[in-house]
Amino acid sequence: MAEFAKRMDNIKASDIRQLLKIIGQPGIISFAGGLPAPELFPVEDFKAALDAVMDENGRVALQYGATEGWKPLRDHIVKRLAARNDIHTDAEHVLLTAGSQQGLDFLGKLYLDPGDVVVVESPSYLGAINAFKQYECKFVEVPTDENGMIMAELDRILATTERVKLIYVIPDFQNPSGRTWPLERRHQFIDIINKYHITAIEDNPYGDLRFKGEYLPALKSMDPEENIVYFGTFSKILAPGLRIGWTVANAQITEKLNLIAQAAVLQTSTINAMAIAKYLDMFDIDEHVAKILPVYKHRCELMIQTMRETFPEGVKFTDPDGGLFTWVELPEHINSRKLAEAALAKGVAVVPGDGFFPNGENKHCFRMNYSNATDEQLLVGVHRLAETIREFM
Repeated sequence: MAEFAKRMDNIKASDIRQLLKIIGQPGIISFAGGLPAPELFPVEDFKAALDAVMDENGRVALQYGATEGWKPLRDHIVKRLAARNDIHTDAEHVLLTAGSQQGLDFLGKLYLDPGDVVVVESPSYLGAINAFKQYECKFVEVPTDENGMIMAELDRILATTERVKLIYVIPDFQNPSGRTWPLERRHQFIDIINKYHITAIEDNPYGDLRFKGEYLPALKSMDPEENIVYFGTFSKILAPGLRIGWTVANAQITEKLNLIAQAAVLQTSTINAMAIAKYLDMFDIDEHVAKILPVYKHRCELMIQTMRETFPEGVKFTDPDGGLFTWVELPEHINSRKLAEAALAKGVAVVPGDGFFPNGENKHCFRMNYSNATDEQLLVGVHRLAETIREFM
């Protein structure tokens, strides 16, 4: 058998995907995956939309389609971006992808040669790190605080680092930390990327899931020089199994992404895109999101309050205003991977934090998800975690 390409040395199994194989076992309480609550999926409404697609246009739904994706869905996305995010574009600048994850792979393929640099928040989304890593890039991590990326550090890094090709950020309810950038930092970020003419990816899978605090504008809405590629998805507000996300970018980038998509997949699913478009015709997705928010708010507050009551002194964690995650920082002598193994032995799954740091320095953090657990699971699971942490301390 021929040798594999050297780039395969950079591709490792995702901790999260590996954990998903385990958490379906009876008795396991999972705070590991970024899974929406399945009981909130609009099953009957989506079935009605899918039935309407098949009744009205079934042969088109089952056929190949344009690489850009079903245009009526892209038109819906354009309207919603304008209404919700103050992002003004048109369907020609929107490309449908198989979730945001495929968009990350496409941007890596478009920009990265071996040895190029991707600048990320520290910590950053594990899936993005893995997507970019296969193109043999290097990562530079920007320190963060309770308000997200520290802009003075970003400016310093860009001034002193060669071959920076991309900056990847999640300004709203970041994965894994749950933090959100305040308005001042958003303006500072735009000034910095315009100063250095760097392409930035704004990944916004969680922006609609705000259950506390004030709405903050998308970076893309402040982007007259079009240095930002915006990613959105239906995974967190409708259903992840549909695997439909999108990119919004300037004409030059969108044209190149279209060519990459042609070579990689030909197109995203016609039937899924048509079904989502029909769902948006027939139902109010904002009403659906409004049903999700109080559930996630309750679960987040229950988890955070139980952690406050049970976790030992010296353990820190974020209190997010939305999204799916909180981030736990342990005393530095505790290895979160070993702690996660011990917690799993007690029937609780969390994601060790080291994978969210592309250069691997941080070993004492872990991520917790609250959206896909019942009240009982939240209470029992947090108590078991607290017991495990006390044993390690």
